[in-house]
Amino acid sequence: MLSRTSKAGDNVVTRPHEVSPHEFNPWIHVTSLIEKAGHVLGLNEGLIKRIVTPERILEVAVPVRMDSGQIEMYHGWRIQHDTSRGPGKGGIRFHPSVNVDEIAALSADMSIKCAVVNIPYGGAKGGIKVDPAALSRGELERLTRRYAFSIAPMIGPDRDIPAPDINTDTQVMSWIMDTVSMLRGHNTPGVVTGKPLAIGGTLGHAGATSLGVTICTSAILQRLGRLANEQRVVIQGYGKVGAPLVKLLSERGMKIVGIADIRGAIHVPGGINPLTMSEHYKEAGTVMGYPGSDEVPAEKLFTIPSDIAIPAALGGAIDAEIAEGMAASIMVEAANGPTTGEGAAILAGRNIPVVPDVLANAGGVVASYFEWAQDLQGYLWETELFQQRLEKTMHEAFNHIWARHQQLEVTLRETAIVVGVERIAEATELRGLFP
Repeated sequence: MLSRTSKAGDNVVTRPHEVSPHEFNPWIHVTSLIEKAGHVLGLNEGLIKRIVTPERILEVAVPVRMDSGQIEMYHGWRIQHDTSRGPGKGGIRFHPSVNVDEIAALSADMSIKCAVVNIPYGGAKGGIKVDPAALSRGELERLTRRYAFSIAPMIGPDRDIPAPDINTDTQVMSWIMDTVSMLRGHNTPGVVTGKPLAIGGTLGHAGATSLGVTICTSAILQRLGRLANEQRVVIQGYGKVGAPLVKLLSERGMKIVGIADIRGAIHVPGGINPLTMSEHYKEAGTVMGYPGSDEVPAEKLFTIPSDIAIPAALGGAIDAEIAEGMAASIMVEAANGPTTGEGAAILAGRNIPVVPDVLANAGGVVASYFEWAQDLQGYLWETELFQQRLEKTMHEAFNHIWARHQQLEVTLRETAIVVGVERIAEATELRGLFP
């Protein structure tokens, strides 16, 4: 659990007691980045502490009646990191590895991400420590609804708007929206985003994260003077983000030569055909065994001869060892927090530019912003308008980060954090301190 200090004025959140000094801790990693950015900007220590410290941390017990009649207990969290720029925004994940430090780190990432793409949101995140694959559909619904009931006081269209994340989808969002609507006695479609179109979703939301990653990949190639049709790409993950990336990047002329999922990794020197891979995955449930592929150990995926590496799975995947052996000369982060501090330092030392997650995968939260705006307006945008505004927002964000990167002469990651912290600091100072 996040430890707390008793001395007045100290940071509220410090290193968890149960984590060894040598174990990667995402919360310590993200707060160190925010603190460093604050010092670059010359912010006073009090303001840095306000930006770093989460506003609210809610831990809930989630009892579920299983199909057998037995009661199982799960633990969940909803953390609002910062709401100085607007309502909290961030996904809900169901995964066995979920813990308070991961959720806190992801909520801080969301604060920075929303500021980087300059949308009027703060940062939040939620999750339950559970393996959803072990639950029946009925058990999953009861788990979701009980969790939604427990966090309901914290969420709402003007407070905190959850969205899908790892192992959650449009159906899970539907259950949350319905539960909160029943509690409040009226329909509240704006309480979550990532919903089905029939109950307040939006055209264009599906695949928006992957589209944002694609836009950033194309943008950095352009800045570096490299042709898309000469690039070989490896992707870690073939899920909600990784699968659409195979198609989107291939359409832009790039060759996907390696891909991994939870079963392992494959190398396809001639390039993966998006349609063939999609059909294979539907039948096999894995990328393994794809026709014409060579199996490689999952940990060797990033050693495959390539030009662009895209981690699109879980956080902390790019550690020092992986970074040292990476064959690609560009990395674009499609996952949340995929690179450890040691890994980032090695990539920087090797002069491998990295488009950080708070910029590269922000297409999803931009799409969520558009869906929320449409729910509040009661007006559905056309797909063309949605995509046009998404591309405009992502291009403007990338161009701004790149310009500041050239000015500050630090990595793209450090630049993005500086920009995010700068915008949060401005809002925090303008609002002042109550009382």
